[in-house]
Amino acid sequence: MINSPLEDIEAAALQLASGDRAKLAERLLISLEEDDEILTAWVEEAERRGEAHERGEMEAIDFDEAIAQARARITNRRVA
Repeated sequence: MINSPLEDIEAAALQLASGDRAKLAERLLISLEEDDEILTAWVEEAERRGEAHERGEMEAIDFDEAIAQARARITNRRVA
Protein backbone atom coordinates (compact mmCIF):
# COMPACT_ATOMS: atom_id res chain seq x y z
CA MET A 1 0.00 0.00 0.00
CA ILE A 2 1.34 3.42 -0.96
CA ASN A 3 1.04 6.23 1.57
CA SER A 4 -0.16 9.64 0.54
CA PRO A 5 2.17 12.60 1.15
CA LEU A 6 -0.10 13.64 4.01
CA GLU A 7 0.23 10.22 5.65
CA ASP A 8 4.03 10.39 5.28
CA ILE A 9 4.14 13.84 6.88
CA GLU A 10 1.82 12.73 9.69
CA ALA A 11 3.96 9.66 10.40
CA ALA A 12 7.10 11.80 10.51
CA ALA A 13 5.44 14.40 12.74
CA LEU A 14 4.31 11.72 15.21
CA GLN A 15 7.95 10.69 15.63
CA LEU A 16 8.83 14.15 17.00
CA ALA A 17 9.19 14.82 20.69
CA SER A 18 5.94 16.09 22.18
CA GLY A 19 7.30 19.62 22.64
CA ASP A 20 8.26 19.76 18.97
CA ARG A 21 4.84 18.39 18.00
CA ALA A 22 3.21 21.17 20.02
CA LYS A 23 5.32 23.78 18.22
CA LEU A 24 4.45 22.23 14.85
CA ALA A 25 0.76 22.20 15.75
CA GLU A 26 0.97 25.87 16.66
CA ARG A 27 2.63 26.74 13.37
CA LEU A 28 0.06 24.76 11.40
CA LEU A 29 -2.83 26.45 13.20
CA ILE A 30 -1.35 29.87 12.60
CA SER A 31 -0.87 29.01 8.93
CA LEU A 32 -4.63 28.66 8.58
CA GLU A 33 -4.80 32.43 9.11
CA GLU A 34 -7.88 32.21 11.26
CA ASP A 35 -8.16 35.12 13.63
CA ASP A 36 -10.59 33.97 16.24
CA GLU A 37 -10.67 33.45 19.97
CA ILE A 38 -10.97 29.67 19.74
CA LEU A 39 -7.81 29.32 17.68
CA THR A 40 -5.94 31.62 20.03
CA ALA A 41 -7.11 29.59 23.02
CA TRP A 42 -5.99 26.31 21.38
CA VAL A 43 -2.56 27.73 20.56
CA GLU A 44 -2.15 29.02 24.11
CA GLU A 45 -3.20 25.65 25.53
CA ALA A 46 -0.81 23.78 23.23
CA GLU A 47 2.02 26.07 24.32
CA ARG A 48 1.11 25.67 28.00
CA ARG A 49 1.05 21.88 27.73
CA GLY A 50 4.26 21.73 25.70
CA GLU A 51 6.07 23.91 28.23
CA ALA A 52 4.68 21.90 31.17
CA HIS A 53 5.87 18.70 29.52
CA GLU A 54 9.34 20.15 28.96
CA ARG A 55 9.52 21.11 32.65
CA GLY A 56 8.54 17.57 33.63
CA GLU A 57 5.20 18.65 35.07
CA MET A 58 3.14 16.70 32.54
CA GLU A 59 3.72 13.30 31.02
CA ALA A 60 2.98 12.38 27.44
CA ILE A 61 1.12 9.26 26.45
CA ASP A 62 1.14 7.37 23.20
CA PHE A 63 -1.33 8.62 20.57
CA ASP A 64 -3.05 5.25 20.28
CA GLU A 65 -3.44 5.07 24.06
CA ALA A 66 -4.91 8.58 24.14
CA ILE A 67 -7.47 7.64 21.49
CA ALA A 68 -8.33 4.43 23.36
CA GLN A 69 -8.86 6.39 26.58
CA ALA A 70 -11.05 8.96 24.82
CA ARG A 71 -13.16 6.24 23.21
CA ALA A 72 -13.56 4.48 26.57
CA ARG A 73 -14.75 7.72 28.18
CA ILE A 74 -17.28 8.29 25.40
CA THR A 75 -18.55 4.71 25.69
CA ASN A 76 -18.84 5.01 29.48
CA ARG A 77 -20.87 8.21 29.17
CA ARG A 78 -23.30 6.55 26.78
CA VAL A 79 -23.76 3.59 29.11
CA ALA A 80 -24.21 5.67 32.27
